[in-house]
Amino acid sequence: MAIRQRPIQLSCHVIGSSPREVTTPLLILLLLLQCLCSRAGACTGEEREALLSVLADLSPPPGDGLNASWRGGSPDCCTWDGVGCGSDGAVTRVWLPRRGLSGTISPALANLSALTHLNLSGNSLGGAFPAALLSLPSAAVVDVSYNRLSGSLPDLPPPVGVLPLQALDVSSNNLAGRFPSAIWAHTPSLVSLNASNNSFHGAIPSFCASATALAVLDLSVNQLGGGIPAGFGNCSQLRVLSVGRNNLTGELPSDVFDVKPLQQLLIPSNKIQGRLDPGRIAKLSNLVSLDLSYNMFTGELPESISQLPKLEELRLGHNNLTGTLPPALSNWTGLRCLDLRSNSFVGDLDAVDFSGLGNLTVFDVAANNFTATIPQSIYSCTSLKALRFGGNQMEGQVAPEIGNLRRLQFLSLTINSFTNISGMFWNLQGCENLTALLVSYNFYGEALLDAGWVGDHLRGLRLLVMENCELTGQIPTWLSKLQDLSILNLGDNRLTGPIPRWIGGMKKLYYLDVSGNLLSGGIPPSLAELPLLTSEQAMANFSTGHMPLTFTLTPNNGAASRQGRGYYQMSGVATTLNFSNNYLTGTIPREIGRLVTLQVLNVGNNNLSGGIPPELCSLTKLQFLILRRNRLTGPIPPALNRLNFLAVFSVSYNDLEGPIPTGGQFDAFPPGSFRENPKLCGKVIAVPCTKPNAGGVSASSKLVSKRTLVTIVLAVCSGVVAIVVLAGCMVIAVRRVKPKGSVDDAGKFAEASMFDSTTDLYGDDSKDTVLFMSEAGGDAARHVTFSDILMATNNLGPASIIGSGGYGLVYLAELEDGTRLAVKKLNGDMCLADREFRAEVETLSSASARHENLVPLQGFCIRGRLRLLLYPYMANGSLHDWLHDRPGGAEALRWRDRLRIARGTSRGVLHIHEHCTPRIVHRDIKSSNILLDESGEARVADFGLARLILPDRTHVTTELVGTPGYIPPEYGQAWVATRRGDVYSFGVVLLELLTGRRPVELVPAQRQQWELVGWVARMRSQGRHADVLDHRLRGGGDEAQMLYVLDLACLCVDAAPFSRPAIQEVVSWLENVDTIGAPSEDVKISGGHGQT
Repeated sequence: MAIRQRPIQLSCHVIGSSPREVTTPLLILLLLLQCLCSRAGACTGEEREALLSVLADLSPPPGDGLNASWRGGSPDCCTWDGVGCGSDGAVTRVWLPRRGLSGTISPALANLSALTHLNLSGNSLGGAFPAALLSLPSAAVVDVSYNRLSGSLPDLPPPVGVLPLQALDVSSNNLAGRFPSAIWAHTPSLVSLNASNNSFHGAIPSFCASATALAVLDLSVNQLGGGIPAGFGNCSQLRVLSVGRNNLTGELPSDVFDVKPLQQLLIPSNKIQGRLDPGRIAKLSNLVSLDLSYNMFTGELPESISQLPKLEELRLGHNNLTGTLPPALSNWTGLRCLDLRSNSFVGDLDAVDFSGLGNLTVFDVAANNFTATIPQSIYSCTSLKALRFGGNQMEGQVAPEIGNLRRLQFLSLTINSFTNISGMFWNLQGCENLTALLVSYNFYGEALLDAGWVGDHLRGLRLLVMENCELTGQIPTWLSKLQDLSILNLGDNRLTGPIPRWIGGMKKLYYLDVSGNLLSGGIPPSLAELPLLTSEQAMANFSTGHMPLTFTLTPNNGAASRQGRGYYQMSGVATTLNFSNNYLTGTIPREIGRLVTLQVLNVGNNNLSGGIPPELCSLTKLQFLILRRNRLTGPIPPALNRLNFLAVFSVSYNDLEGPIPTGGQFDAFPPGSFRENPKLCGKVIAVPCTKPNAGGVSASSKLVSKRTLVTIVLAVCSGVVAIVVLAGCMVIAVRRVKPKGSVDDAGKFAEASMFDSTTDLYGDDSKDTVLFMSEAGGDAARHVTFSDILMATNNLGPASIIGSGGYGLVYLAELEDGTRLAVKKLNGDMCLADREFRAEVETLSSASARHENLVPLQGFCIRGRLRLLLYPYMANGSLHDWLHDRPGGAEALRWRDRLRIARGTSRGVLHIHEHCTPRIVHRDIKSSNILLDESGEARVADFGLARLILPDRTHVTTELVGTPGYIPPEYGQAWVATRRGDVYSFGVVLLELLTGRRPVELVPAQRQQWELVGWVARMRSQGRHADVLDHRLRGGGDEAQMLYVLDLACLCVDAAPFSRPAIQEVVSWLENVDTIGAPSEDVKISGGHGQT
């Protein structure tokens, strides 16, 4: 809104000049005369002093000019920058939005008795909201949104008379406390109220009892509870009602549907339940947008919704809706967005005629139970930009008419049973704006065509995922034309031939996965020409553009989607080359050492030969290096120990020789990393590196050598016979025995796709399944069988996946008696041998069963190479989910909840550090490894797993040495996992709880990484301790406790390990927080005592 200055009234005039005769010098003279002539009115001295008092509490940025205007300019404040006056000279407006101002809002504004409009939005103003602003006798518009105001919003006690307030905007601040209720009885003229994105709690007041003119009410993103109050029917002018992302419960009040002017009804991410009443919804004839997603609505979709003539956007995703889509949707001509994902709808989409929905841009029915094929009429919706059918039970082919969707940018068919991939590409020729195509788990066994016209028409693709389709053929050359392609996944197919050299010319490619195919030939050196992998500057400048990657890379399979598992979440897409599980030959190209931004290199399970190139030691960003199961020879380059972020390393099953490097990350890798390399030596594998005898070989040594040779020959012969016998037994067993839960239908997932190989299920020898259930699981758990687990997880199928990590995938098993288990499938090739594995697991089970703040290990299963760990399922998810991912999650965690979580976590860590035998170092304490049970108590997960396995997958985070943002600084120099390191990671979790921010965030505008620990240190050095606290926690009277815990957290993240407290001290201080009445300047801290 522009400032209207008070009109200037001239008391002098120019004689004898017409407009045509006025020259430029004369115009200048007129302007000077205007300044010198007297005004009919000017601001008063009291107003001038009030404004100067306001300025005194503000800190304008350098060069802003506000100081010069207000202090050094005219004595008439009506001419000052950002000030507007009425015709009588009284100050009526102060308009300073988005000026970069800091400081506080001065109560002196209350002395501007004629002030009608105040706009200080979009600055960095802190402090409290002055109560006097609401009682100004003339104030009609007050906008202080997008600042850093804290404290509560005042609720003026009566009598205050009638206030002229018409619009109040306090959104996007740090305001907290109970939302005021009494003041609204004195604002009958209130038209717009926006208090969104704060931390208010309490109930929603009954505004419409007095403020009947209310047109806009936005209280979204707070912590308001209770039900939506009745009485909105009295607000006959209400157009916008937005109360999403709160803790609201109950049902929608009936009189909400009596508000005929209502245009936007937005209530997502609450706990509202009930059925959608057809008769009530039909009364909202002016409704444009309806968002009830992430609630608990049940029943069917009423036909009356489609009869709302102005409705353009309907979002009902993530509810419990059932039934079929009503055919009446065909008449919904104004519809632009329809989001029904993650419900339980069934039936054939052909029941709806979409041909009349010409304005439809987003159609999302992913994660339901729809059958049949894509409805033909959907291809008439030529405005479509996003189309999601993933995670249903659909089949058939993509029709030629899809080429009519020329604006389509995103298409997901993942996890269905579609056929004819060649026809799909042919028909997509018209979709030249397509940027993301996900078709995994379809087109089983078909040939991937190689026709140049495909690349000619899909040049805009940036994301292409075609994994687990068992496609045949070669990597098609048309991919070389996709110069915008960033992510390419062709994994787990049956592609043959070489890896093409032209891949090195793909300018924006940084993620390539061709694992699990039948590729042959060598690794092309031309990969060293990939710009985003060879230049840190190019990667820093790389922009993902307008494609919504965090949206497009979310899985579509129902169960996994509901649990929030993201296969390709942008934060987890590491720069990757994955060539594992093929038939590649030749050597590892030295040119790979030029890929300085590469984070994951996996060439395991191939036939590569030669040595490990020393040039790999230049890949300082590398986190995963998998070279296992090849024919590599020579030494392990000692300089690899300088790769400070290397978390996963495996060279097992090769023919390497010489000493295993020590120091750095190599002190953390278990023996399994080097298994089956008989010429290697080193402490980690308990083989001493002895020098050869300078005097030659003695006769006794020769005798021993001969005896050893005879022994080896006999052993090899016996082994060959045993292998032949076992192989025959396995063939007979496989042919005779069909496992429970396997599927014959070619359109469904084959069992082999659910296990690493058939030997995972049947074993690689004749050993029986070992299934052990501890007493911690109770009587029901002790009767679980291996068949029960397979049946409850659909043979460990994709639909049961609820998470993934460095140790493998996690499945949800819902047993017949209602018991729910979290089944962690470990990466079996890297596990300990059966006896050692069982001993370690039983130790962990015993340790976890004795403490309420650890996730108890209830059992394990060994079958061949398959390793399963069984835990109770924690339905409340992780602390990370609540703080960062779950809508409304952080708002729901009050300070007392966060403090309880911190205490419980510290007690769990104390138990594994001090009371377990042997003592356990966690190695990866982070918010996603802190789970919440049914009562909200914290339970530490994934402790001790590094004793069992070295992860070898490449789509995971750095589980063994920690996760970026949580890693202690000393780990980058000489990595040895210590309890002091765990204390550092726990300190970062405390900072997460206090600030509500992630440990590491990407700042796209600055193209750099923001780190929580450093930011907190800078803020504290400036004396801004309270400013780091989560704005959703402020105003509740707990600031003293939070500042005390902030001090403690900063001690835990001290860069010097020996300056950190021991975990037992941390537990003690957290237990005593309730006694704190002031910040902890006087707390005396001793260093860590005896931690290692």
